[in-house]
Amino acid sequence: MINFSTSPDQYQHWKLSFEGAVATLRMDVAEDGGMVPGYELKLNSYDLGVDIELYDATQRLRFEHPEIKSVIITSAKDRVFCAGANIAMLGTSTHAHKVNFCKFTNETRNGIEDATSNSDQRYLCVVNGTAAGGGYELALAADHIMLIDDGASTVSLPEVPLLAVLPGTGGLTRVVDKRKVRRDHADYFCTLNEGIKGKRAVDWNLVDELVPRSKLMDKAKERAIEFSEASSRPDDQEGIVLTSLSREISKDRVNYNFISCSINREVLTAEITIHAPTKMPEQETTAIHAAGVNFWPLAFAREFDDLILHLRSNENEISTWVFKTKGSADFVAAADDALSNNADNWFVKEIILYIKRTFKRLDVSSRSIITLVEPGSCFTGTLMELVLAADRSYMLDGIFEGSNITAASLRSTAMNFGHLPMCNDLSRLETRFLNDETKIAAIKTKIGTDLDAKAAEELGLVTFIPDDIDWGDEVRIAIEERASYSGDALTGMEASLRFAGPETLETKIFGRLSAWQNWIFQRPNAVGEEGALKLFGTGKQAKFDRKRV
Repeated sequence: MINFSTSPDQYQHWKLSFEGAVATLRMDVAEDGGMVPGYELKLNSYDLGVDIELYDATQRLRFEHPEIKSVIITSAKDRVFCAGANIAMLGTSTHAHKVNFCKFTNETRNGIEDATSNSDQRYLCVVNGTAAGGGYELALAADHIMLIDDGASTVSLPEVPLLAVLPGTGGLTRVVDKRKVRRDHADYFCTLNEGIKGKRAVDWNLVDELVPRSKLMDKAKERAIEFSEASSRPDDQEGIVLTSLSREISKDRVNYNFISCSINREVLTAEITIHAPTKMPEQETTAIHAAGVNFWPLAFAREFDDLILHLRSNENEISTWVFKTKGSADFVAAADDALSNNADNWFVKEIILYIKRTFKRLDVSSRSIITLVEPGSCFTGTLMELVLAADRSYMLDGIFEGSNITAASLRSTAMNFGHLPMCNDLSRLETRFLNDETKIAAIKTKIGTDLDAKAAEELGLVTFIPDDIDWGDEVRIAIEERASYSGDALTGMEASLRFAGPETLETKIFGRLSAWQNWIFQRPNAVGEEGALKLFGTGKQAKFDRKRV
């Protein structure tokens, strides 16, 4: 089982240090520290375990260190920055692991970019040796790239000529969309095994500046301090320690404090129930800060994030996630009020950004999402996003026969109107009602109002509103049908339908991950017995099917 929980005292591959407002993350991958036997992580090449540590470090820098305003990423090894994803690991991994690895890797880099853009915690990368493939992709996630000027160190994306795959965790997209490298330059760069160095790397905008070895780290610290002076992060606030999650895992269940998950292997379904706060959430920033990881919105985000990663990597035959909620809608609304009313506080801001990133992780997961709004549920505000994120939603019209539980309702809050954008930079309401502001405005007039099934359907918030007689059959058929379809077809369909509206860096990256990278990773040219990925490092020449399809 892959465990996504770690902490700095468990790191094998990263060294984290602090100096004033600047943190330094040094990559020092342990060659014998792979997640599974069978490969060595030479030249700072990485596997999922290395990236799990990086993700943990970036989260802790945001929550535990409000005083850190800029972060330097570099290598602790001499004359090598990072050789990218470990090829032996990729060559021996299952298809599902390769694609999930690429997806998590990119989400981690997106988080670095989010910290720079939204948390005033700016990342700069010091490429102090060769950066190949995923190593250069790590550099691309930073806001500023410094390359050592030693006449030998290069940056490269050699996947196409060497491995017959794509720089699929965002390399191609970031080169042209983020770095604004010309297409013809990018084409040459991405087909050049040895990469590009020196002045050409700067001229083509592959890096921002060249620095001699003797001045490299001094210049990096100078630049980091310069960046930190423009940051709004506080100097005098205590961070929040991200303590270990309380989690129990058995064969068919995963339980946290506020989330429970039950797996039905016959219909390939995970039923996920999210529980509301059990008491009125804290409202003032002092009390919210004192609650720390026990403040319900942060506790929910951490548990939800961990569950998504667990199910994606360890339960890839469970193809449909069914969401339910339980508890007090008033307490969920109060938690949302605490967030929106204190959104300018650094800690509350980080919680909102974390919830946003976690829902984005849900959106890009290759699983069908069905949401069931039943009596006793609390799909309010932040949790109403689970209805809007669903591929299909069902809301019971009325109550179940013989039950005295109040009929189901939906309630929007300020959190539904811009705080939690998708990868397309639109809210889920804006994505649902593309270019129809009147419908969004109608829902906005109902903020704080409990909507019954008919009202929710009229406003376009749910897909179907069966009554008690039809509920069981309609839900059962939907779930059983989903289990009968091709998972590949569903992945392609869902990824194409979920992100209506404008293209962004993120929608391009995840579209390619879900479709083209997914497809290329199954092609014989890459993974066949005579494919480039299989034969890399053996000295044998790959044999390609030359047809273009």
